[in-house]
This record gives sequence, structure tokens and C-alpha cells, in this order.
Amino acid sequence: MQSGFVVISKKKGKYLVARLQEDEDRPEATYILLFKEDYDALSYLNTHGQNLRDRLMVESASANQLKGLLQRWGYQGIALVEDPLIPTIQFMRSED
Repeated sequence: MQSGFVVISKKKGKYLVARLQEDEDRPEATYILLFKEDYDALSYLNTHGQNLRDRLMVESASANQLKGLLQRWGYQGIALVEDPLIPTIQFMRSED
């Protein structure tokens, strides 16, 4: 797990996530979106969430903070955004 930047709702305190349906018999897995740089997160929001920009903020998250978020919110892992414009996302499952 690496440090990076996450997007969080200003009012609700919820994190921006990606959902991955692994197969028909399992429910959707939820992964917290992680950006390598703050400007990547802002580019993602400007491209894919223009109507939500005023309700979201970008904050840094260390590896320890990410581990705590995964445990507290029950996320299956991290969705690392490699290209915020397309977007290209690499899903990484948590090892608990």
C-alpha cells in the first residue's frame, strides 16, 4: 500500500470509491480511489465530476491512514488512478 491523495465529501465525510463487480454470485466490491498527486485528483474531478467539485475536497493520506480507512469503512482495497483523464484504474485488493 502506498500513500497518495483521496477525494472526500465536505459534508458527509465519505470517500470517493470505485465499485468492481467480480462475478455474478458476489456483490460489488468497493475500493477507495487513490491518486498519486493532488493535481491528478483535481484533474479527475474537473473531467468526470464537474457538478460535484464544490462538494468534494482532496486530502493527502499516508499508508497508515489508508490502512485505517480500509478497515474502518470495509473497503476491499485501493483503486489506484493511473490516468485521471481516461480514467485508467488499477485495482489492488487489501491483504488485511
